Amino acid sequence: MADDRTDSAWGTFLELGDPADGPLHVRLARALRTAVTGGRIASGSALPPSRILAADLGCSRWVVTEAYAQLVAEGYLEARSGSATRVRAGAV
Repeated sequence: MADDRTDSAWGTFLELGDPADGPLHVRLARALRTAVTGGRIASGSALPPSRILAADLGCSRWVVTEAYAQLVAEGYLEARSGSATRVRAGAV
């Protein structure tokens, strides 16, 4: 059976901060925004599917979908049904 998990480095790559810094979906959005604006995630790069990133981070899928939706609304990511969520070109 194929391994559906992404590189578990996402959990260490993203600096989620302390729980006292706010809800996890807010901290995840902040960590992803920082990674995009800092150039650690390149323009056009596909992010992991929400289910897989949630499994890697040990959280619910809702946390990831909320973070992705916030960054889509802010213009950092683009999402299309049936396709990967990607860093929007020119988002930096």
